[in-house]
Amino acid sequence: MLEKNAHYNVAIEDIGTNGLGIGRVSGFTVFVDGALIGDVVETKIVKVKKNYAVGKLIRVAKPSAMRVKPMCDKFELCGGCTLQSLSYKAQLELKTRLVKNTLSKIGKIDADVLPIIGMENPYNYRNKAVFPIGYNRQGKLSIGLYAANSHNIVDVPACAIQHPVCEQIISAVRKFILDNNISVYNETTGMGLMRHLVVRTGFATDEVLVILVINGTDLPCKAILVDTLSKISGIMGIVLNINTARTSVALSRTVKTIWGNSHITDYIGDTKFEISPLSFYQVNPVQTKILYDTALKLANPDPNETLIDLYCGIGTIALYSSAHVHQVVGVEVAPEAIADAKRNQQVNNIANAQFIEGAVEEIVPKMIETENLSADIVVLDPPRRGCDEKLLQAIANISPKKVVYISCDPATLARDLAFLCENGFGVQCVQPIDMFPHTMHVETVVLLQRQDT
Repeated sequence: MLEKNAHYNVAIEDIGTNGLGIGRVSGFTVFVDGALIGDVVETKIVKVKKNYAVGKLIRVAKPSAMRVKPMCDKFELCGGCTLQSLSYKAQLELKTRLVKNTLSKIGKIDADVLPIIGMENPYNYRNKAVFPIGYNRQGKLSIGLYAANSHNIVDVPACAIQHPVCEQIISAVRKFILDNNISVYNETTGMGLMRHLVVRTGFATDEVLVILVINGTDLPCKAILVDTLSKISGIMGIVLNINTARTSVALSRTVKTIWGNSHITDYIGDTKFEISPLSFYQVNPVQTKILYDTALKLANPDPNETLIDLYCGIGTIALYSSAHVHQVVGVEVAPEAIADAKRNQQVNNIANAQFIEGAVEEIVPKMIETENLSADIVVLDPPRRGCDEKLLQAIANISPKKVVYISCDPATLARDLAFLCENGFGVQCVQPIDMFPHTMHVETVVLLQRQDT
């Protein structure tokens, strides 16, 4: 048994799903934050449990050959890009292995996992940035990102994975707050006005939407900020998001436009999308097209088939797929998303799409009972928590020829695939896609086929 507060040299053999390096001391597992595969590190043991210990990285005694210099000088402080010190090639290998191991251990699924599809340029890829605003422990105004496992704000004037326009917007908002003595939010007291700065960017159109989240009903001196921001190239609209709740959720549902448009536009292939402040839209537009093309290729739809898109958001997959099938039906719980989906359907003059508002785990079973719902292809793109078992059973009852499951969490994916495999489906293909370079997150597209087809 290892001793708490004692120092040990640990050879790191792997990285876990939480981003911690994994090594062993006399056969006992040790997790070390900031350690990479191939490192030999000196670690101070800070926690000892029955089957493992957690260590604090003191120094890298022997660096891994896969270590690289992080592009961002805030890397060690910020909780965003936990893998930026690992070479991109090694990141891709790690994520492919992570998907395969997770499917095997949790889902008992022994499937071939294709090599992950990475990015040619894994920087400045995000089209949505959420920057909390506050004062740090030294009393300095900070606009940036949270430190790992905390709500301490790390001041980040420029971020290596966000669109470069964010740097200009952060600078303008910082100056506005300081020059006009605008109060900023304090999570402990619930007082202060400015809470978050959110920037949404259309990569195909270069259109930008600025969302200012405030703990109040209006922004003093807003004409000054509007005058500054409206001069930044690409900015199409500036809106206030009114969030007075004592919550860690950045955006409320109350939005007020103070300049320009309330939305921006972007394209995936030839399909045009209007994106509002609350719209769900994949954050990596370069990889999104690859993701949807991969899903379509695996589904291989027939022009006479019906496709159901569950957790459809603003209708991106449904509308992108509509030209390849007879009919698409999208289901989504958020009313704002359904409104966006219907508007995007009109913008693209798509006649063979239908969008239904409601919780998918309630809507789909009801449609089976009352409308004799049937589908040839079901596309699933659930949130990180995965699918409700009630929904999975409904899908098994529909018995489509194919299910295309798009997941951002290998663990819940493995759990849900296991259920579907026990209920008439078999895994045919697993394709990871790197939507989030320099983080532990990985997107996976899985094709399941009904076993009697």
